[in-house]
Amino acid sequence: MRFDVLTLFPEIFSGYLRESILAKSIEKKLVDVQLHNFRDWTKDKHHKIDDRPYGGGPGMIMMVEPVVNAVESVWDSTEQLGFDKRQLILLSPTGERLDQKLVEELATCDQLALMCGRYEGFDNRVNEILQPREVSIGDYILNGGETAAMVLIDSVIRLLPGVLGDEQSGIDDSFSSGNRWLEHPQYTRPPEFRGHSVPEILTSGNHQAIAAWRTQKSAEITKQRRKDLLDRDSDQTNDD
Repeated sequence: MRFDVLTLFPEIFSGYLRESILAKSIEKKLVDVQLHNFRDWTKDKHHKIDDRPYGGGPGMIMMVEPVVNAVESVWDSTEQLGFDKRQLILLSPTGERLDQKLVEELATCDQLALMCGRYEGFDNRVNEILQPREVSIGDYILNGGETAAMVLIDSVIRLLPGVLGDEQSGIDDSFSSGNRWLEHPQYTRPPEFRGHSVPEILTSGNHQAIAAWRTQKSAEITKQRRKDLLDRDSDQTNDD
């Protein structure tokens, strides 16, 4: 899968792209991440990208012309690569919520272009002209869309074939498709630390009992911390 990230601060991604699962996926050519600087499409000698909002108000707005030119240039230049399924995404607090269902949908794409805003956001004509899909990672405000883009990339690549060492990991994760419960507790060596021991059942070798214990713990944790997930599941059952 290819990700094209359009941003004012591509340097933010330098360390992120060199570490952990993403770096290994890039090395294996399972994932390709290309960075593009909006400023490269400005006509101003100072590479000005923002201006005051019409009607007044605090902050600055990212200008329509360089943003649209940047996105169209990147989008048109990658069309020849022959991707079957492509999506243009604008990271925005006003977008649809990023959840596992949406992540699973995006993971079926061949290319995602991610637009990262700054300041008070984009001139709304960017949306009118490009008609991107707006996506939010939560009900809070960030300094820019770069962090949100990393969250989206991280969540999507986990579902790509060959990215995780154990494909079952992505299936068992909390919020995975068909999984209405939070994940059960996990333990590893040593078996005892500062008076805290690994539950005996996990070292019993009884796989049926272990599976039942994990299911029980998942249900308990979900009820304690995210009862809304159980309520949502109940509502869907009643609707059916």
